[in-house]
Amino acid sequence: MQKIVAVLGGGIGGLSACHHLSKSPNVSKMVLLEESGRCGGWLSSLRRDDGAVFEHGPRGVRPAGAVGQNTLNMVSELGLESEILPITKDHVASKNRFLYVKGQLHKMPSGLGGVFRTIPPFSRPIIQSVLKEILITKGKEEDESVHAFVSRRLGSEMADIAIDSLCRGVFAGDCRKLSVRSCFPPLYKAEQSRGSIVLGMLMGSGGGPEVVPSDLANRASKESWTQWSLKRGMQTLPEALVDKLRMQERVEIHHHAKVKSLNMDGGGWEIKLDDGTSLKADHVISALPASALASVLPPASHPLSEQLRSIASVTVAVVNLEYEGFILPVTGFGHLVPSSEDPGLLGVVYDSVPFPQHNQSGKPTTRLTVMMGGAWFEQTFGSPDSVTEQKLLDRATQAVTSHLGVTSQPVWSFVALLKDCIPQYHLGHWKRLEKMRQYISNHNLPLTLVGASYDGVSVNDVIFSGRTAAQGLVGKV
Repeated sequence: MQKIVAVLGGGIGGLSACHHLSKSPNVSKMVLLEESGRCGGWLSSLRRDDGAVFEHGPRGVRPAGAVGQNTLNMVSELGLESEILPITKDHVASKNRFLYVKGQLHKMPSGLGGVFRTIPPFSRPIIQSVLKEILITKGKEEDESVHAFVSRRLGSEMADIAIDSLCRGVFAGDCRKLSVRSCFPPLYKAEQSRGSIVLGMLMGSGGGPEVVPSDLANRASKESWTQWSLKRGMQTLPEALVDKLRMQERVEIHHHAKVKSLNMDGGGWEIKLDDGTSLKADHVISALPASALASVLPPASHPLSEQLRSIASVTVAVVNLEYEGFILPVTGFGHLVPSSEDPGLLGVVYDSVPFPQHNQSGKPTTRLTVMMGGAWFEQTFGSPDSVTEQKLLDRATQAVTSHLGVTSQPVWSFVALLKDCIPQYHLGHWKRLEKMRQYISNHNLPLTLVGASYDGVSVNDVIFSGRTAAQGLVGKV
């Protein structure tokens, strides 16, 4: 039977679901409903007339693993191979990553030398933690905070400095609240299957999705890419998806189409929009944030809405800065800041180092991005609704001055306040997902959940969730 499928949310997850659905003959019509005036969600690039590109959202994608290959396959299908900007493992942005601890920048240990020597800010060689880790017994809990897990297996210093910073860089979150099972599945699975992270990493812990790599994905692994971007910024990806979908008669894309309510109607859905119009669909793929979906579900689905609302998210301030000349005291990808050092300041990315192609043509400049807030937003800046751009800009330039010793002022800046942009997988997240999916299946709801609220917050994870949703509906295509 041919189905009408409504996809709610035109971020990269919803677009990915449409892209994969559009390959199947079993869908008679797809309607993508996006409440804003553009698709792409958090993938948002500012392109200046002088050729400079600044990212407000994700600024690079990792090619590793099945989900990384899957994204490169999509890039290939969209004909964007010539647009890609790869960074290989011998690039300085891959080798040099810094931590700002006790008022100083420290290069993160890399290579064998970094494992066997004591490298500040750490007080002993990493190899000691690693060798001890193999002997530590397996945890008994079904889930554990990232901080507790790493403290138990690798020691409190690794947890307090390295993992604390990493969780701020990836999730803008607090490792004392985040779930290891949901935020770092490979670590959790390694301990479960091999009794040790190290052994799990060495021997593999089995499982994982299968993806047949494209020529581009094979090239990425042969050339040892660590990440990639696109010449005109990450927004190129959703733009290319929209262009491709618009060429298909079966696909409708509606902007300024905010969903007001979903109601079961026979075996399908009636979808009412804010503007008073409505449409019918046999199946809904929701790529909305969990809380947004919760507020449009019918009253009968209250238990599901409750679970959806329990998935928190955090607000991040992203400040793009441009300075004249080359002003960095070090060269590398950027630096992270542990919460013990400065809770409100998550880190600084030295954008001009990994992607000099995004600098303006003409005179030499340095582009930086300062990330602030996250789980610490309210305690640092107060309510996201009342904070001023000037306050955020001042805080960002002050960090660049104190962390990097930059004395000049930026010649250009842009402040983006990304409200509720990163879902937080707190302790027990896996159980909430299980309950939600169980509810959907028990009540035969023709509904699939897609996007960053559920199975991974990275660009790759979200794109993969769109593919998985499409396959769940129409089989492998």
